[in-house]
Amino acid sequence: MEIEKRVVELTDRLNYIKDIFGGRENANIALMQSRLDEFAGREGAASPGEKAQMVRQIEDLFEFLEKKLDEELVPMDMVRIVRHPARVSLKDILENVYDNYTEIGGQDEYSIDPSMLIARAYITRRQGDKVVNQPVMVIGQEKGHGQEFRNGGSVKPWGNAKALQYMKVAETERIPIHTYVFTPGAFPVEDYPGAAQQIARNLYEMGGLRVPVVSVISEGGSGGAEAIGLSDVRMMLSRGYYSVISPEGAAAIESGIRQGQRVVPELIAECAKRLNITAADNLRMGYIDKVLDEPALGARPHHYDFFKTLRQEVIQATDQVFLGIAGFKLFRALVASRRKGNDADNMFVRWTLDDAAADRLVWKRYCKYRRMAETAFRDGRPSGQRIASRAKSLAWSGYSFIRYDFLRKHTKNLAKAASDLEAELRLVAHKLMAPLRRSRDKNAPVVCDPEKSRMLTELSQPEQGACLEEFGWCYVSPKAAEDRAVTCPGAKTYGCPDLWAPDLYGDFAGVCVNCGHHFPMEYQWVMGNVFDAGSIVDYDAEIEAGNPLDYPGFEEKLDAAKKKTGLKSGCVSIDAKIEGIKLVSTVLYSAFRGGSVGAAEGEKFIRALARARRRHYPFLAYVHGTAGIRIQESLNGLIQMPRVTLAVRRYIEAGGLYVVLYDTNSYAGPVASFLGCSPYQFAVRSSNIGFAGPGVIRETTGVDIPPDYHQAHNALARGHIQGIWDRREIRKNLKQVLLTIGGRNLYYR
Repeated sequence: MEIEKRVVELTDRLNYIKDIFGGRENANIALMQSRLDEFAGREGAASPGEKAQMVRQIEDLFEFLEKKLDEELVPMDMVRIVRHPARVSLKDILENVYDNYTEIGGQDEYSIDPSMLIARAYITRRQGDKVVNQPVMVIGQEKGHGQEFRNGGSVKPWGNAKALQYMKVAETERIPIHTYVFTPGAFPVEDYPGAAQQIARNLYEMGGLRVPVVSVISEGGSGGAEAIGLSDVRMMLSRGYYSVISPEGAAAIESGIRQGQRVVPELIAECAKRLNITAADNLRMGYIDKVLDEPALGARPHHYDFFKTLRQEVIQATDQVFLGIAGFKLFRALVASRRKGNDADNMFVRWTLDDAAADRLVWKRYCKYRRMAETAFRDGRPSGQRIASRAKSLAWSGYSFIRYDFLRKHTKNLAKAASDLEAELRLVAHKLMAPLRRSRDKNAPVVCDPEKSRMLTELSQPEQGACLEEFGWCYVSPKAAEDRAVTCPGAKTYGCPDLWAPDLYGDFAGVCVNCGHHFPMEYQWVMGNVFDAGSIVDYDAEIEAGNPLDYPGFEEKLDAAKKKTGLKSGCVSIDAKIEGIKLVSTVLYSAFRGGSVGAAEGEKFIRALARARRRHYPFLAYVHGTAGIRIQESLNGLIQMPRVTLAVRRYIEAGGLYVVLYDTNSYAGPVASFLGCSPYQFAVRSSNIGFAGPGVIRETTGVDIPPDYHQAHNALARGHIQGIWDRREIRKNLKQVLLTIGGRNLYYR
């Protein structure tokens, strides 16, 4: 019976190997199969002792060949490893790494989502002769072992919302957070709270968590991974992957196939290699801090030595975060950085921190992500110009400190005292003059102003109808020069007549006069008709989109986009004014590679936010359109989600006013991070906003969504945006926003 059990285990091991090698022919796999077949043929005639010896020899052979096969793994094999049902799961880790735990957060789908597992756990350590239980909040995606209700680790919005809730609980309790990333990507539904807006909310809040966060990545798929992946220490399992998109998705885009067609496996494997998704790739690019070695061909639940190693690594990583911000550490920080993983229990570190240490933690987290991807874009400015730009930034920082931090503090106190004194004097004067005022009013004749009476008693009837801007735009679309008729998409529903292009794209600003449908317009329309004439100053134009991974064929596509648009990236940074109010703005431009965001666009966004913070100006992000993160840059693009979000948080926390305006189509990573975390988001009518486009949703979920699923009115209904604007009223509405919306310290006031 024992021999039969061991043979079954060997068969399962061989089937697992065949699965992860994707059916490729391999001499070592063939040898393993032949030895099992040979045993099956000789089993009947062999004695029990001979059977035991043969099985032992096969086991030794399997162990030897598995190590050889492990060295032959290609990136696509690692993708199959993390997707395999036999892969180690979060519950396996909870059972074997932590000393005790309680799963929390509810059990039904709309309470926690079975794909997101949250547990309050503790780790037992010794401090001399005393046993100490150190608490920790464990949060991660749970794929299980083929359990369908786990949805393959694809978390729905309410699952990410629950994760954020318990991160805030951990912050309140001042305990560290351990997150485990086991997801192919978030589930792309826009039901409340919406996939994009919830991931953006998670990123924004995680950027300011005042407790250490340690992440371990097994399968990190795009925005779903970022929802819990922004951390102080990021480690990755050696056979895991972390990517902006799945290899199949990248291959589908590269090949340009249509729905229902299949991509050849060779192209999928090639895309997995091009995307640089392995742990070694991520360590080399600086997006993780450490690679955790796994057993040959990946960790599975029976690899107990792996769990011991993982326990030591997460303890050591948590210790290092606390020691890195501790005020009194002496030799412990040096020892912690040099000790081996299995020595983590030999030195005790108390997992507590005060307010000053928490401030240092948040600042170090910002600096960590600010340094990422700094070599993934091209800066075409001469060295002298860079030095001058840096000096100018320092001068503005000094000016802002003197004016707003030093002088303003004292002038506000003086102004407050003067205001209080003036109010007291006015009250005294009012009381003293009351008798004289009553006598005057009693003897004064009553005069009725007919015009005022009419205004008070008649309904308001503005002559201009909807208070739209007058015709005579400063910028007119080139499409207005076309002599053709344009049919409105609302013609069947609302009976809209055909529109003559010169009228539609000229006087009407791309808006149907019958139903109000907004046709797409160039980003120059907003630049020319919303901002004050002559007020726009373009800067950072030399920050250029590049090809940091040497992705085949991408350099030519970038050159074509640069030639077509006259721009060097998909982001335009400007200083401008709206009726005299100064502001800083960035424009994500849809005609440059779909408005996709890579390292260059992220860097320009961060620099613009820093500029607005230094100058104490409001910040406007005008999204002319974005297709998401630029997949050819892989992690160099994906890391912009947390990286730019941290810059947005720093600006808002300093008192800045951050406004986002969506136009045309805006999807994926930018919306699910640094755009979606704005407290003031608006959309131009007829625009589409969401986490994933209709085609992606259909491919990943098999669900056909309604035609209006992503339209702005649905985003408004679930609270993603705060208003829908007519294009002709953008200037008026933005001025209203700048005058009325904001926090405790509006920069321009």
